[in-house]
Amino acid sequence: MRHLRKVKIVATLGPASSTYDVIKDLHQAGADVFRLNMSHGSHAEIRDRHRIIREIEKELASPIAILADLQGPKLRVGTFANGQETLIEGASFQLDLDPREGDVDRVCLPHREIFSALEVGAHLLVNDGKIRLLVEEFGADFAKCKVIAGGVISNHKGVNVPDVVLPLAALSQKDLKDLEFVCELGVDWLALSFVQRPSDVTEAKALIAGRAAVISKIEKPAAIENFDEILTVSDGIMVARGDLGVEIPPERVPAVQKHVVRHVREAGKPIVVATQMLESMTENPTATRAEVNDVANSVIDGSDAVMLSGETSVGSYPLKVVDTMRKIIRDVEGSAHNISENRISKILINDERLLTNAICSHACDIAKTTAAKAIITITYSGFNTIKMSSYRPSAFIYAFTNNHTILNTLSLVWGVQGFYYDRGTTTDQTISETKAILKQEKHLKKGDLVVNLASMPAKEMGMTNMMKISKIK
Repeated sequence: MRHLRKVKIVATLGPASSTYDVIKDLHQAGADVFRLNMSHGSHAEIRDRHRIIREIEKELASPIAILADLQGPKLRVGTFANGQETLIEGASFQLDLDPREGDVDRVCLPHREIFSALEVGAHLLVNDGKIRLLVEEFGADFAKCKVIAGGVISNHKGVNVPDVVLPLAALSQKDLKDLEFVCELGVDWLALSFVQRPSDVTEAKALIAGRAAVISKIEKPAAIENFDEILTVSDGIMVARGDLGVEIPPERVPAVQKHVVRHVREAGKPIVVATQMLESMTENPTATRAEVNDVANSVIDGSDAVMLSGETSVGSYPLKVVDTMRKIIRDVEGSAHNISENRISKILINDERLLTNAICSHACDIAKTTAAKAIITITYSGFNTIKMSSYRPSAFIYAFTNNHTILNTLSLVWGVQGFYYDRGTTTDQTISETKAILKQEKHLKKGDLVVNLASMPAKEMGMTNMMKISKIK
């Protein structure tokens, strides 16, 4: 089973989508990647969903990528004697390390690291930014604040600290356990939350040890400031607009999203746009016009994948929302706004694999000039296929590999359809047989032009050094 569109759909699994039948239906409706949200669900539940995905993948002979999303450090206030209080604009309110229950004047914030990093004039945001506090005085165990935007504050509400870089690792103790669990389980992509600096990524990659590709979530101002360095050490990027829209003024999010998408594409790495894409469909059977435009603009910008969160994990219409997203993508890709008409042609001169890069760039041009129906890549690591994808060619990319892990990993990458293949002993045989497979499965027909990328000799790994244009017979 193949999804004949180029932008991929990531669907989050949860209580509304945890059974074999529903997950299978979601994949058949258009989900290419399933997200396991480690913020919710026990290891037993995560293991069961992972097992179901792999069984469906085998039953349908259809590669599926699994993305595990780590929770990251969660900063929360303590509890209140009355369960909640209402903070009035202009009033004073203190956060401190005192474990006693809070009242209208103070509450515990059990994170000493926050107080050590504060500055006078810094903002503290509570409950997704609904409550805004301005730090007027602070010490090692307290922060006296002025209420800038008031409202109801209740037990265990989350706290964001956008104005300072916190001396916290991106991986909490829970994350460390979850990381090892999902890597042993076998996931294809692992998303890191709370990334502030490139060292957050390199430390996680050392623990992952090549068992999964790493996506860094851009959701904090520090990640924007250090974006180029974070991108360099990451395998992919996610624009996590939920937390990002709390940590920075929401009007800045669209420009930041476009900036991030373009620079990730220039680096030849996958980019995912996430959060609240079809949020209203959590409760309603149809999307708003604004949501449709949001998804469409992410497609036009050149995102590899667009992600559904609560819409599929806890929503009332998980299948309908995937189908809606599929229809939006297909319509935009068939329009004059197809990203292939405005591709990035930048070649990274300092790229250590410049030959592969150059061949991919020219293959994209040739495919467009000749109206080729397919670009076929032979790959083991996935490098040439991801690089080919980054140029956003007009033709579909058909990747053939004998590496099952890479086959699944490529399910998140723009324009790629993956096939398991482990027969060719010569380059000519490989090219002939891969074309025959695509013709047999009706992706190609007699007379279609094809651009083949391969290595010569055929068993040479890590080097794409040959491009051939041929016709289906």
